[in-house]
Amino acid sequence: MQNDISKLIIQSFAEIAKDKGIDKDLLLSILEDVFRTMIRKKYESDDAFEVILNADRGEIQILHIREVVPADELTDPVTEISLEEALTHDPELELYDEYAQEISITDFGRRAVTMARQQLAQRIREIEKDNIFEDYSDRVGEIVLGDVYQVRNNKDILVNHNGVELLMPKSEQIYKDRYRKGDTIRAVVVEVKRVGGNPTVIISRTSPLFLERLFENEIPEVFDGIIELKRIAREPGDRSKVAVVSHDERVDPVGACVGMKGIRIHAVVRELQNENIDVINYSPDKAEFIKRALQPAQVLKVELSEDAKRASVLVPADEVSKAIGKGGVNIRLASKLVDCEIDVFREVEEEDDIDLYEFEVDFGKETIELLNEIGCDSARAVLELDEDELVRRTEGKITKEEAERIIDIIAYEFEDEQD
Repeated sequence: MQNDISKLIIQSFAEIAKDKGIDKDLLLSILEDVFRTMIRKKYESDDAFEVILNADRGEIQILHIREVVPADELTDPVTEISLEEALTHDPELELYDEYAQEISITDFGRRAVTMARQQLAQRIREIEKDNIFEDYSDRVGEIVLGDVYQVRNNKDILVNHNGVELLMPKSEQIYKDRYRKGDTIRAVVVEVKRVGGNPTVIISRTSPLFLERLFENEIPEVFDGIIELKRIAREPGDRSKVAVVSHDERVDPVGACVGMKGIRIHAVVRELQNENIDVINYSPDKAEFIKRALQPAQVLKVELSEDAKRASVLVPADEVSKAIGKGGVNIRLASKLVDCEIDVFREVEEEDDIDLYEFEVDFGKETIELLNEIGCDSARAVLELDEDELVRRTEGKITKEEAERIIDIIAYEFEDEQD
């Protein structure tokens, strides 16, 4: 009976430990701790006990070791046994010998054994959580491939990766992504944290790190370190800008990243739901870097502020829309890429435009100056931006209602001129 219970306990938890990747020696250590806890609950101390475990043979042996003493000197029945009682077990024992008596697991009672099993299972779960936390902490920055097994009501996605649950919040999903249960998903591990004691692994498809890892996967020169990705700016699902530099003068970094007929970059674009990717040559010269970042627009002149945190850029009148981009995306990405707020000014053709100060009665001098500060030095320059971009670039000093009014008045003025 004793051996049957021992084998059952060891075998069942050895299988669990194997499935969870827990080291056998660690499992034995946990088993010993659990049984010593069980001993302490019954005898208050485990000093007089030895726990012997043999995982290969599936045996658990608990020995109660006591000193043989005269009956009138017996003070602690946990650490001592009278000579008379000891002789009933082993007639060859003498005074002050050590007597080792094997304790059956069943002697602790069914309830104690059940509690021991529960405690052991709990310890294994805790180790599994620690292993997951440590494993995925080491994987931060790595791409993982998993299967979607649940899409929550709030659009958060739970992903199964080698039996571990990963979380991709809605904020980390490309807005064009649509997933159903069973779909395969590729993302980068960006964070591992503990929530209520449980490890939570956050994965992302919107992080610049995901784009960087995709470049490494598709472009051998990037993986080998010949080409370095110096800066990345993304608006996930729409457009990205990547600044690259080659550490081998024989290798063209932009050409290597794009590939023959765009084959290399297209593999990345497809993974990112057709996100347009501009690959540009990095330059340590900030003015030159800004010119390249605003591609495909042609830049005539760049003037940097003293702290190099703001730049005034002059472009031809017909290039303003390219410099700003649809919805302001090009100028936003360029600003992120170079870490500098960029204000675009156009070459003014007097007969084709209106000086903003002609609207001073409508907008006020302060508003005209605000518009000038963000690069809007003419009426047409204002019309190149939408309401949201005007609010963003003036840091809310012009409200959305004011921005709508400004655009409406200027647009109406040009309509009048055409009439």
